[in-house]
Amino acid sequence: MEQSKLRLLLVLGLLTCLGPLAIDMYLPALPAISDDLGADTGAVQMTLTAYFLGFGLSQLIYGPLADQYGRKWPMFAGVTIFGLGSVLSVVAPSIEVLTLARLVQGIGGAALMVIPRAVVRDRFTGTDGAQLMGFMMMIVSVSPMLAPLAGSGVLAFSGWRGIFVLLAVMAAVGLLIITFLYRETLPQENRVVFNRQSFVEGTGRLFRDGEYLSLTFIGGFAMASFFVFIASASFVYTGEFGLTPAGFGLAFAVNGVGFFIATMVSGKAGATLGMHRLVRIAITCFFVITLSLVALTLADLVTLYLLITLLVMGFFCLGLTIPTVMVLSLENHGDIAGLASSLGGTLQMFTGAGMIAIGSPVFDGTTLPMVSAIAACGAAAFALTRTSFLRQPNLQNS
Repeated sequence: MEQSKLRLLLVLGLLTCLGPLAIDMYLPALPAISDDLGADTGAVQMTLTAYFLGFGLSQLIYGPLADQYGRKWPMFAGVTIFGLGSVLSVVAPSIEVLTLARLVQGIGGAALMVIPRAVVRDRFTGTDGAQLMGFMMMIVSVSPMLAPLAGSGVLAFSGWRGIFVLLAVMAAVGLLIITFLYRETLPQENRVVFNRQSFVEGTGRLFRDGEYLSLTFIGGFAMASFFVFIASASFVYTGEFGLTPAGFGLAFAVNGVGFFIATMVSGKAGATLGMHRLVRIAITCFFVITLSLVALTLADLVTLYLLITLLVMGFFCLGLTIPTVMVLSLENHGDIAGLASSLGGTLQMFTGAGMIAIGSPVFDGTTLPMVSAIAACGAAAFALTRTSFLRQPNLQNS
């Protein structure tokens, strides 16, 4: 990989991993937060929901701002807000204040989901773009794999507030990276003025693009399966299977191995099979795996090791899918890449939050509700690949 591409990859990967770390690092601390702040499980889970809400809504703002003012200062602003939310989390005296702090964190962290995608589109398209997005996702995938283990370690030595101290320090490092290592990728002549008319016109154009919407929601349901897993895995692994917080962190890391491996090969696989065909194959396999997992759970045949093995296989399929659909969804919208990325990110986050909300009433800390919700995500993504996705003429032979 050429030096300029490698530099960009490292910068974007380091920045983008802040968001996943903020989600996953504190998962082992949820029971401790509940005890310390005197909050029930539902109230503690709301801190995760608040992060997703801030993360989803604010993406609509960062994209247009990045199209008008360039990529650098909106990223800088986002990391600053993320850092403020981290500091507020450290000193939060109640679960209500912590929930507000997590909302602020999500508002800031959204910049690091939207803008790096647009940066990739600034420089690369096609299989080159998919390769860079895949490598970036590979770096990002390491963070949720290791984050619960790191969180468990911090929890053991400094309590749950120490986790947010670490996130605040990482935000400060992110500001240094943006200031000294990132070079603006959007030339002045390519910038688009952000106003109500351009926003409405750009959004209308995207909502009329069936291919864009299909790709966005395929990625959305793929990511939603991760959100369901994140929201429920700690309770399933520690409750039903009796793992310790450290054991949960290790199991969580193993579950991410499949995704990690897939992101390393997604670019080459897309070049070999065709990017649209790769998405169809990967989503079909994910659907079959998750449906099999539901059947095995209903038959009371699922052990901890079988659950982990099948999830690793399923997440491998998602590792092929997510970076590929991210690139494809922006392929025809380079002039509004920031808006396209932000709208897509918002729709995907709401899809994930919606799946969690739908599954919450039946979630009881056991395996079946979790795997059923994951399989439902797989079924929805599969249905899109077989219907509206394939109706686009330029997808038929790709």
